[in-house]
Amino acid sequence: MRTSSLRSLAFAALASGLLLTTGCRRDSDISPDDITTAEDRSEDNIETAISSDAMQSAGPVNPGVQGSAFSTSDAEFRLKFGACATRTYDFAARTLTIDFGSTNCLCPDGRYRRGQILVRFTTDVLTRRAGAVVTRTNYFVNDNQHTATRTFTDLGQGSFSVDVTNASIIRANNGGTHSWTANWVFTQTAGFGTPQFSDDVFSVTGSANGTNRRNVNYSTVIKTPLIKRGDCFKYFVEGTVTITNSNGKSMLLNYDPSGTHDCDKIASVTINGRTKTITLR
Repeated sequence: MRTSSLRSLAFAALASGLLLTTGCRRDSDISPDDITTAEDRSEDNIETAISSDAMQSAGPVNPGVQGSAFSTSDAEFRLKFGACATRTYDFAARTLTIDFGSTNCLCPDGRYRRGQILVRFTTDVLTRRAGAVVTRTNYFVNDNQHTATRTFTDLGQGSFSVDVTNASIIRANNGGTHSWTANWVFTQTAGFGTPQFSDDVFSVTGSANGTNRRNVNYSTVIKTPLIKRGDCFKYFVEGTVTITNSNGKSMLLNYDPSGTHDCDKIASVTINGRTKTITLR
């Protein structure tokens, strides 16, 4: 599996967490609980992307070979994780530690982090199997504590799964706790075995279940597979997702309302039979 494909895909995974802008909101259609769920889901997506990036671009070229060089230079590492982040690799434990320190570290994405990301490699990158279990220790983002176990598993022929368990975001100043589990499967349908990534195509299925920080339960399910192309970094070009919550609300997110499969941030949301065009962040 070409492991560098994982970063952009994980970043886009369940991008419904970023789906709603204020331009599409009507009080009769979308409640504060719905907005909160969307915001909370986006935090998971961002940290899944960070986990994937840590696994493939911060670790050694071959985790199973003692003394293997890091796959990126220190300068490249700091461009991704920030000037105050450091990394060490324990060969015996096959574990990479990314340490942001005990005080807030400003990262390139504009967020402040502290604590550690731990990546325990379960397979070897050079065998095209980028398996890893990614966890966090005393880890905070903008003073909100994050916990989760993210397991990346190679499924062969470029395909992989991402399982998220024991996940929570405990918000500062008694702002509530978001907890969830998720499972995504990325099935590669084109581009496997070629040197470039721009021709990669993945069909994405999966679901997530959780409780947002307003204590409202929710479920998200990919209804028709989301299509991710290597030439479209941020957005899915096709597919639909259903989002339901314990208040009885149900939404359908459509990434391709025009049917043209364009790489753009235009999508639609259908609620109670009413469809509105929205702009993804």
